[in-house]
Amino acid sequence: MGAVAIALIVVFVVLVLLVLFVIGIYNALIRLRNQVDNAWSQIDVQLKRRHDLIPNLVETAKGYMKHERGTFEAITQARSQAMGAKTVAEASKAEGALGEALSKFMLVVENYPDLKANQNFLNVQEELTSTENKIAFARQSYNDQVLSYNNKIQMFPSNIISGMFAFTKRDFFEIEVAAEREVPKVDFS
Repeated sequence: MGAVAIALIVVFVVLVLLVLFVIGIYNALIRLRNQVDNAWSQIDVQLKRRHDLIPNLVETAKGYMKHERGTFEAITQARSQAMGAKTVAEASKAEGALGEALSKFMLVVENYPDLKANQNFLNVQEELTSTENKIAFARQSYNDQVLSYNNKIQMFPSNIISGMFAFTKRDFFEIEVAAEREVPKVDFS
């Protein structure tokens, strides 16, 4: 075996290792992208459940809150916008507005003690609270997956492979309503 044959074998082995390296990084990027998509679908399931519960909550309250038409319209409009969101950024903004409308609704409910005692209303409210907790958990999981994915596509050497195959950065599902970011104020006086 001559020096040329050994050189060809070395070059071939290096090329095979390089191809395996690229395949490994590409597959890792695909896995992370699919995890992000799966995490988003988990949020989407919970948001759909939330959207389905809201009409039940509103219908239960309408009989008691006859003079609160503006409140009902705000929730209905916010729900429609949230259901029509196409991107993560749009969903973040619309869901924040829906959360704000629901918060205002719950404040108005405080003025109706008979409604607060209604078993149907309490059941739907409990389901909605449970769903809100699931949304928060799913949002955290989604954002963790997005962080891993974005790190992978931006860090060397995988950034070279991600650039070659057009992997793009994903958006976080962030709170858009300023009131949700504020620390609650506690007053013991």
